[in-house]
Amino acid sequence: MIPRKIEALIRARLSDQKAIIIYGARQTGKTTVLKKIFKNREDVLWLNADEPTVRALFENISSSRLNAVIGQKKTVVIDEAQRIKDIGVCMKLITDELPEKKLIATGSSSFELANDIKEPLTGRKWEYGLFPLSFEELVSHNGLLQEEAMLPHRLVYGSYPDVVMNPGNEKEVLRQLTDSYLYKDILLWQNIKKADKLIHLLQALAFQVGSEVSYNELGKLLSLDNQTVEKYIQLLEQSCVIFRINAFSRNLRKELRRGRKIYFYDNGIRNALIANFNPINLRQDSGLLWENFLVSERLKTLEYSRIWANRYFWRTQDQQEIDYIEERDGVLYAFEFKWNPKKQVKFSKTFTNAYPDHQLQTIYPGNYSEFLIH
Repeated sequence: MIPRKIEALIRARLSDQKAIIIYGARQTGKTTVLKKIFKNREDVLWLNADEPTVRALFENISSSRLNAVIGQKKTVVIDEAQRIKDIGVCMKLITDELPEKKLIATGSSSFELANDIKEPLTGRKWEYGLFPLSFEELVSHNGLLQEEAMLPHRLVYGSYPDVVMNPGNEKEVLRQLTDSYLYKDILLWQNIKKADKLIHLLQALAFQVGSEVSYNELGKLLSLDNQTVEKYIQLLEQSCVIFRINAFSRNLRKELRRGRKIYFYDNGIRNALIANFNPINLRQDSGLLWENFLVSERLKTLEYSRIWANRYFWRTQDQQEIDYIEERDGVLYAFEFKWNPKKQVKFSKTFTNAYPDHQLQTIYPGNYSEFLIH
């Protein structure tokens, strides 16, 4: 098993009385991590909310009924907790009425679980995100040299655990992931009647990775209004398929203030959506894949290292731009991403003059490991 960075974070919180919430798309390894942590422990009650009988346990729940269900178990793990109606109220009941019990819940759709628990569990929970395998996790398992040699492969097929653990079957695994998770679960759950529109939106976003996204243009392309486009994008984001980065703007009149870029959490999912698994050296979109890889991997680094940073891109009306910016402790860190190391990089003087308290760095295949390992 490839060790996960989140394991140490969870273990550090097992002795207090707060609930632990783990978000992440299906098949990222949430249950596997918890099974490892509680291996050979008989005092753990496992409840899989994908099962109707488990969901029925929580109907008209009361503290006395909860006590009867949990019994002598010290820890309660609720997998896919978002499937339970009013899960936030149920979790609050456990943490308030049974404080000697440790509650852990996982959810593959962060939006439903978050909406249900945000108010009831205020101040009573720790939250962690789990993503496809990170570069740092793979380096710890395989070694830096081997993982750097795998970079062209990762750019095309991504790093979902099943993809990494099934060499030679990457396309089939990714096809099953996109069919069973991206399409069926989300569409069924949200009762979206225009399923083809959501799929076409995903494909359009896949082609626009690294580019500024216009809801208006997407709406025209898909014959949808702007509000529906935004709703679908929020759904996909909250379901851990994509994430947004907004434009940075502070000082300059020509800076874009409302722009956004959209990235995929995993390159393999992105490529599966457009059915393109050509090797990186034969592709026209190698630069886009490089950018998506770095931005998504950097997100994992920040999350697992508990580094708090605001993330942006920067662009002006006359097309000057910076690929990626982090703001940490009042300092701006600006990055340009170049797949071709021979390509000369010049940072915008407009940016450097406007923001003198900054650090600049170009990330290319020769130094990216320093950017992704904390």
